[in-house]
Amino acid sequence: MATLDDTTEADLPERPLWQRVLRSGGLPPPVGRWLRRQMPKRLFARSLLIVIIPMVLLQSVVAFVFLNRHWQNVTDRLSETTAAEVATIVELIERAPSPSEAQAVVATAARSLFVFASLEPDGKLPPPMPKPFFSLLDRTLSSAIRDRVGKPFAIEIVNEEKFVEIQIKLNAGVFTAVVRRSQAYATNSHITLVWMAGTSVVLLSIAALFLRNQIRPIQRLADAAESFGRGRPITGFRPRGATEVRQASRAFIEMRRRIERQMEQRTAMLAGVSHDLRTILTRFKLELAFLGDGEETEALKKDVDAMQAMLEDYLAFARTDIEEASETIDLSELVEDLAVEARRRGAKTTVRFEGDRDIEAKPNALRRGIQNLVVNAARYGKTVEISARNTEGWVTISIDDDGPGIPAQSREDVFRPFFRLDTARNQDLGGTGLGLAIARDTVRGHGGDILLTDSPLGGLRARIHLPA
Repeated sequence: MATLDDTTEADLPERPLWQRVLRSGGLPPPVGRWLRRQMPKRLFARSLLIVIIPMVLLQSVVAFVFLNRHWQNVTDRLSETTAAEVATIVELIERAPSPSEAQAVVATAARSLFVFASLEPDGKLPPPMPKPFFSLLDRTLSSAIRDRVGKPFAIEIVNEEKFVEIQIKLNAGVFTAVVRRSQAYATNSHITLVWMAGTSVVLLSIAALFLRNQIRPIQRLADAAESFGRGRPITGFRPRGATEVRQASRAFIEMRRRIERQMEQRTAMLAGVSHDLRTILTRFKLELAFLGDGEETEALKKDVDAMQAMLEDYLAFARTDIEEASETIDLSELVEDLAVEARRRGAKTTVRFEGDRDIEAKPNALRRGIQNLVVNAARYGKTVEISARNTEGWVTISIDDDGPGIPAQSREDVFRPFFRLDTARNQDLGGTGLGLAIARDTVRGHGGDILLTDSPLGGLRARIHLPA
C-alpha cells in the first residue's frame, strides 16, 4: 500500500486543462512545472524575489520608456543645434568672395561656436570607419548634418570620447569643427541610472533585513517542530514574530505539551499495570516453586515465562522513551554489537560501514529498534549482511538475509501491532507480533523510517533511513 510520501504527481488522476493552467499561474503546464523547478525552495529567497522582481521590472520600464525617450529627445535637440551651427558656417564659407574671408569666417567660428575650427584647401576626408551598432550619437548627429548641410562629411569621437570632430567636404577645401561631446549628445543620463541602482540597492538591503527578521521566527518554528519529531529536546524556543507566526508557535507549544502529557500518563498507567502484573507473576513463580517438579508444573512455568515475555514486549512497545535524552553515539560500534548478536544466534554475519562514525540519537531506543530487525533476520536466515552509511547528514542501515522473505502485499501489514503472518515466515513466532512495530516506532521517533524490500541474498532487506 503506497503512503502519501510515496505518491507522485504522475500517480494522481490528471486534472482538467483549465485547472492545470490556473495551478501553474496562468502559464502552460510545462512552463509552469519548469518554472517551479527553477524557483528557490527557501522562504527567504522567495520573499526576496517577490520584492526584487517587481522593482527590477518597474525600473526597466521606466528606464526604457521614460529615460530612453528623454535621452533621445535631448540628443535630437542638441544634434540639430550643432548641425545648424555647422550648416551656418559652411554657408558663410561657400559665400565668401575670397579665401582670406573664408578663413576669417572659420576663425570667428573657432572663437564663438566651436572648440576648434579649420579650413584646409587641400584636405581630404578620412576613409569611412566601422561604427558601433548602438551608436546613438553617430546615428542622430549624422542624420542632422545630412539634412542640414547636404555635403560629404565624416564624424569621429576623439580625446577619450570628450570631443566630436566633424569634417565637411567643400569646394574651398575640408572644413573641420571640433565640439564638445556634451554639445551634441545627452551625456548625463548615466547619473540617473546610478541613482536608480544605488537607491535600489539600499532599499533591497533594508527589505532583506526586515524579511530575514520576519522569516527567522518561522525558521525557528520549523526547527523546533523537526527536533520534536526526531525526539530531540527543544531549548530556547518561544513565540516571536508577526501575530500569525506567534499564534502558530503557541499552537505548536500547546500541541507538544498535550502530546507529552498524554505520553507521560500512558507511561505512568502502564508502569502501574506492569508493577501489579509482575507482582502477580512473581507470586505464581513462588507458588510453582513450592509445588515441585512435574509435567503440569513445567507447563505452568512455561506459561508464566511466556506471560513475562509478553508483558515485557507490551511495555517496550508502549514506552515512549521520552525520558531518554539524545546523545552522540558511535554508529560503527553499534552495528558491530548487533552483528555479534546475530552471530550468537547462529547466522553468518558480515558488516560494512561507510562515512562518519558519530550520530545524534537515543542510544537505548535506537539499539532496541535495530536489534529487533537483526534478530529477526538471524532467526529466519543463515546469512546476514549489515551495511551502514552515514553521508550528507543521513544514516542508511540495510539488513539483508537469505530467509524466506515476506510477501510484497504484506510488507506494510507486518508493521501493525499484533499482526502475525500465517505463512512460513513469522517474525514473532512464539511472541506477540510487536517486533517490527517497535522497530518502526523507534526509528520514526528519530525522524526516519523503515522500508522492506527484496534482498540480493534472496530473502528480505530491511532498510533504515534516519537523520544523523
